Amino acid sequence: MPLPATHGAGSIPNPAHPTMPTPPPSSAPSSPRTAVLWCNLGSPDAPTAPAVRRYLSQFLHDHRVVEIPRAIWCLILHGIILRVRPAKSAAKYASIWLAEGSPLKVWTARQAALLDARLAARGHRVTVRDAMRYANPAIGDRLDTLQAEGVDRVLVLQAYPQYSATTTASVIDAVTAWTQRRRRLPEIRFVNDYHDDPAYIEALAQGVEAWWAVHGRPDQLVMSFHGIPARNIALGDPYQSQCLRTAQLLADRLQLSADQHRVTFQSRFGRAKWLEPYTEPTLRALGAAGVGRVDVMCPGFPSDCLETLEEIAMEGREAFLHAGGKTFHFIPCMNDSAVWIDAMTGLAERHLAGWDTQASNAPPTVDGALAQRLRDGTPPLSIESDGTVF
Repeated sequence: MPLPATHGAGSIPNPAHPTMPTPPPSSAPSSPRTAVLWCNLGSPDAPTAPAVRRYLSQFLHDHRVVEIPRAIWCLILHGIILRVRPAKSAAKYASIWLAEGSPLKVWTARQAALLDARLAARGHRVTVRDAMRYANPAIGDRLDTLQAEGVDRVLVLQAYPQYSATTTASVIDAVTAWTQRRRRLPEIRFVNDYHDDPAYIEALAQGVEAWWAVHGRPDQLVMSFHGIPARNIALGDPYQSQCLRTAQLLADRLQLSADQHRVTFQSRFGRAKWLEPYTEPTLRALGAAGVGRVDVMCPGFPSDCLETLEEIAMEGREAFLHAGGKTFHFIPCMNDSAVWIDAMTGLAERHLAGWDTQASNAPPTVDGALAQRLRDGTPPLSIESDGTVF
């Protein structure tokens, strides 16, 4: 059978052999680029009432944070809370504000930079950026920038060791909302929690031991986690059980007996029942009971922030001492400690597994070289015994 004639200028196309349209040139980079998005809750842009009002409005409008019927909640939020709370909160932020800005933002950005450097030192070609669920730098803005830079694979790693719908799922919501506004999407992975990760527990333990090596040991170690409504647990949130698991692993690592430590929950908001026991009443009770020295740490916060530096280190101290306690110590969060950056690196590497992130000057692997040639449209001619692809 003769082959059909090729279509030259002025020729009539044969419907039985339609020509394929020429695809538009791809804007994708020659090799995939990978990023880690290190996400935290957020903070006002300044310790002022207007900035706090903007931040609280975004934060408290999130249905993951407040699960009250929308119409009722908006009346309460705009009629009372956003009129009264910003000025009070701004004064608290001002008491802990750094020259560089919000402590939470400063530490989160520094952690991202250190993780970026540590991954590079281990041979990974990965960009690490920090992002905030509320306020700036916003998750959507960071994803826009990464995509513009050619990133097409993103690992979302969160500063929430224990999973909660109020935090972890809310970040996933923000990423998902961004994807709904884009046509071309990167591959995306999420790390839900790392509450029992050995390296995370070790980073917590070494922070406590370093403090005790200088200041001695307390009569009681209080591990204070951020609280959430008790109703959330009844609805299936694993947060409480993960907090208790973290605390037990840490107590075991520090060789503390059951009567040498306790778990509490802080930052209660509103009148509904939250996870108990509450932190501040516990501190007052310890002071009234004659406990001489209490040390408080916040295992659920990788970075120091308003909840640790003001609520615990200032208000918690006052509550304990005023009730009769003698000595109060707040043990700082992990912040930029080397052991914590090591733990972050391990988490990232495990969840990046399967993506080729090796730097371009690293020896090519069979899979990596094959993938590169296929992306370039060049089939491999041969594979040598040493794995080299020609």
